[in-house]
Amino acid sequence: MTIQLDGRTVLLTGGTRGIGRGIALALARSGARLLTCSRHDDEAAQSLQRELKEIGPDHHVMRADVSRSEDIEALVGEAEARFGSLDAVVANAGAITHVPFDKLTPEDWHRVLDTNLTGTYLLVQKSLPLLGEGSSVIAVGSRSAMVGIPLRAHYTASKAGLVGLTRSLAKELGPRGIRVNVVAPGVIEPENEPLPEETRARYRQLTALGRLGRPEEVAGAVLFLASTLSAYVTGETLHVDGGI
Repeated sequence: MTIQLDGRTVLLTGGTRGIGRGIALALARSGARLLTCSRHDDEAAQSLQRELKEIGPDHHVMRADVSRSEDIEALVGEAEARFGSLDAVVANAGAITHVPFDKLTPEDWHRVLDTNLTGTYLLVQKSLPLLGEGSSVIAVGSRSAMVGIPLRAHYTASKAGLVGLTRSLAKELGPRGIRVNVVAPGVIEPENEPLPEETRARYRQLTALGRLGRPEEVAGAVLFLASTLSAYVTGETLHVDGGI
């Protein structure tokens, strides 16, 4: 079954690479009207804009850094100007570094937390005036929030924070008819940058399905949560991890 979101308006952060790009293209192909963003106006952003325009005219990519409050205000303002209201907000933009905890600097900690967790808080808060009955907020988390990963304490903490934020917002915003959920990917094959075969083999052994995931498989979960098929689903973390 193909999930159709014809005419529904969606704001997606971090839509130009990897999982975000898969989500952006799936949303556009489903018939949604999409606004997404990238931290840089680079080739990834420009090529996505071209792909989206081939799908339909009602999609746009703009530059915004979600760790900056003023950029989020501009992003939400653009969504209001283009659409008037929003049916879904997808907080996907993220940052990660791999650092031993004893060498983790406050600058690294804040950059990852500011992007992954604080950026989501600001995005949802500033989008609230555009969200109404039946709308959906989706945060892209990580399976690592449940298991922990060495060298990524700050990243894991930020993704675990999304789970708590989502549970609280689901209860606070539920009376307004706004649903809030997390999609938590496992190991997803990087776009145009295959992992070393030794790494891929190790993850295949750890995963029940015996393979890495694909961005479009995460996108399928996002489409489900953005659609009326999930009208009674809120406060949940949907793991898209192949059983790792």
